[in-house]
Amino acid sequence: MNYGLSNHVVYLVGGGPGDPDLITVRGKECLKRAQVVIYDYLVSKQLLDYIQPDTEVIYVGKKASSHTLSQNQINKLLVEKALENSVVVRLKGGDPFVFGRGGEECQALFDAGIDFEIVPGVTSGIAALSYAGIPATHRHLSSSVAFITGHEDPSKEESAINWKYLSQSVDTLVFYMGVSSLPSITMRLQQNGLPADIPAAVIQWGTTPDQRTVISTLGRIAQRVKDEKITAPAITVIGNVVNLRENLLWFEKRPLFGKKIIITRTRRQVSRLRAALTELGASVIEIPTIKIEPVINSKIDSVMENTFTYDWILFTSVNAVEIFFENLLRIKKDIRFLGSAKIGCIGPATAEAVNSYKIKVDIIAKKAVAEGLLDSLQECGPWQKRRVLIPRATEAREILPQKLGSWGAIVDVLPVYKTVCPKIETSILEKVKENNYDLITFTSSSTFRNFVSFFSDEELQKLKSAFKAASIGPVTSVTMRNCGVEPLIESQEHTIPGLVNTIKEYLSRQ
Repeated sequence: MNYGLSNHVVYLVGGGPGDPDLITVRGKECLKRAQVVIYDYLVSKQLLDYIQPDTEVIYVGKKASSHTLSQNQINKLLVEKALENSVVVRLKGGDPFVFGRGGEECQALFDAGIDFEIVPGVTSGIAALSYAGIPATHRHLSSSVAFITGHEDPSKEESAINWKYLSQSVDTLVFYMGVSSLPSITMRLQQNGLPADIPAAVIQWGTTPDQRTVISTLGRIAQRVKDEKITAPAITVIGNVVNLRENLLWFEKRPLFGKKIIITRTRRQVSRLRAALTELGASVIEIPTIKIEPVINSKIDSVMENTFTYDWILFTSVNAVEIFFENLLRIKKDIRFLGSAKIGCIGPATAEAVNSYKIKVDIIAKKAVAEGLLDSLQECGPWQKRRVLIPRATEAREILPQKLGSWGAIVDVLPVYKTVCPKIETSILEKVKENNYDLITFTSSSTFRNFVSFFSDEELQKLKSAFKAASIGPVTSVTMRNCGVEPLIESQEHTIPGLVNTIKEYLSRQ
């Protein structure tokens, strides 16, 4: 190893068991620095949000009977990319050194003279049990735990597992990747003395909203797994600690656990809604129906150079706030250039975005629509000859500038961004066609209009009868009704938190 001398390093990062929040701080830092990321099948795709836009991303996932690359090919790829780039991240599910073949990959890097670092991850043998309410050890029930592969190297002539020792000397047994081998595993344990009535559990997709847990006994668990159609990835745990699940279960008790919710926000804004719904236990599917593209032209530069001349600056969206201040910084100005202008916002989320720039908001609409902002602004009159700047999208409702103009204000509308329709994976749209979801959210008229544009007229007619939509407010609902779609629910508070609360109340009753 040549630490301090080599300009090339590979980080073997454990991405954790499935829940993207369980990655380590160190692992996240490595992803942000990476020039190349090579990732596995079981890695949460949300972790890729941490990488830079120009990072090369390579998928090398392996599933049963479906390998993108062989292990030898992955080893070779790691060496090649490390020689071409300064920082390469090998992103693996769980922990690289716990049934992750990290040792083999490090050996290949060592043989090639390439520096590497191991970033441990939370292994599913601990995390999946915790999320299922099953402790691996317990002072009164289990003083020892063993982690065992349920899928040994098929080239071995005989099993390397000491079944007799496991059956007679270890309190808690945790098997990785052993669903297809479960009948054989349970038979061998019983043959070597483990009682058939000892508790057993199998946890599929542990730590994710798709988690499923099957409880039985050693003698019956294989048949129960078959009956319930449990497939890989799954963890099997055998021991008396399984009985503690009845009292320690927490993850699967969340109010929206097991509910599938499709969200149609921009990539830029999806995280807040996704995080709130995931925290409640929902399985979230993203269909970003809007892509935000900043508008840059000479008019914007001219207005930004004169922001100090306005009496009011009114923001009607978080996008407008973020792109407005990005423009201010782009022309090498800062918040001091706003002068004494007062700030008005259409709702609390937009106000929060302004506050993040350490700027006080003077008016927040009581209802998060243009009419609500106008009601609040009317109290700040008279408006005769007051100069008002409204940064916004290229296409937006005209009620705000028109009404202010009728009050005598001098209004400048400044389009700072436009919305375009992104490309969507066909597989995601199929979930909608199959009616395989509990709710689909719309947070603006644009998200709905763009969403329906993904389907043919014939497909749309079929979808309308079974459409399960949640609207953020009356403006969005009107757009939906004009298309022949009646929202199942409409948020009374026209904000993301308000929408989340409405969804929680509705789905909790279902």
